[in-house]
Amino acid sequence: SGQPGGEAAFARRIDPAREPGLSPEQRLLMAQVERAQRQRALQRRLRGRNALLALGIGAVAFGIYGYTFYSVSQERFLDELEQEAEAARARA
Repeated sequence: SGQPGGEAAFARRIDPAREPGLSPEQRLLMAQVERAQRQRALQRRLRGRNALLALGIGAVAFGIYGYTFYSVSQERFLDELEQEAEAARARA
């Protein structure tokens, strides 16, 4: 905005250790801010991975639960057929 031609200036990355005119307190503050930003980025990545892992574990648990219900209902069905066959044999 302050440059001729109306083009915006891009932010340039600086190295606080080499930048002249910065006090030790300013250098320390910049280092702390950078550490905090890196920590937040790491937490965002981990949160996404944790969510995917939780969904995966939940899907496996739900699958086992559903399969167990399915197999128990099949066993009952087979038991009923056997009881009916025994009753038919007893009548004959």
